[in-house]
Amino acid sequence: MESVRSSLRYLFADVIGDDDGEPPFLPQGLPDAAVPTVSDGIHLLMEYQGASYAQLYVDRIKRFVRRSNVDAGVLSQIAQLLAARMAYEDPIRIAQLRLISLDMGQRPGGRESDDVRRFRLDELIGALPQAVAESLLAAFEQVGWLGRRRVKVRFSVRSPLAIRRLKLMAGLRRWRLQSVRYGEERAWAERWLHMIARALDKQPAAASAVIGTATMIQGQGDGYRQGLADWHAIIDGLAKPTFDGVLPISDLASAIAEARAVALAEPGQGALKRAIAQIRARALSAPKTDAAE
Repeated sequence: MESVRSSLRYLFADVIGDDDGEPPFLPQGLPDAAVPTVSDGIHLLMEYQGASYAQLYVDRIKRFVRRSNVDAGVLSQIAQLLAARMAYEDPIRIAQLRLISLDMGQRPGGRESDDVRRFRLDELIGALPQAVAESLLAAFEQVGWLGRRRVKVRFSVRSPLAIRRLKLMAGLRRWRLQSVRYGEERAWAERWLHMIARALDKQPAAASAVIGTATMIQGQGDGYRQGLADWHAIIDGLAKPTFDGVLPISDLASAIAEARAVALAEPGQGALKRAIAQIRARALSAPKTDAAE
């Protein structure tokens, strides 16, 4: 009930024209060289979701400001990739971007006025508020549609009616933070940040590689789900056990790069899981080091 009341308050705020507040301040102690990247992230997330969401971004960045082993380059890398992941590409975002293009005077004609995307059924339902989505997901799972159904969605600016549909879809932004997808994205972002912090503590030379794993997860549909599954396989199979001290990988950055190369060359987790198993076997058979301590 509380989530429904919250959604209604957001809806009424849209109707009466209430804005989302002012952009948050930059984190204190942020190096000058990282300011442009963090500023860009704040503006992106203000546009994407609003001030409170941009503040969450700033709060996440603060965790790494003033750490002795985090320079402006590392902070900028985290800030850029974090903003990109927090502005994940759901149907609401695609509608937003189409409308932004119109506002900027870009009015494509003919076939270019349509942007057709292919989504998984669970992905579309996941953009709905959790209270609504959970019952739909359960129902479609019972009939076996969730893993197999693909739905084409046309993001068209061909006519006034099509533009109104885009505006309605973009208006669902107010429900985004109550959606199933947002819950998944929030959990992923927090785990990614946690792994970065552990890399900085346990194996600083691997921090950049762990940060860079965020680029494995992009877009929508099957590609997004495959990237997410590959990311968890690498983190669970290589990074986490190394940080836990149960897998003695002395050069985690190289191990991550090796696994990512396999995942890119051979989509599907069969080859990746074999590569991870081989990397683990080599590490366990090598002389013990203090790299993970």
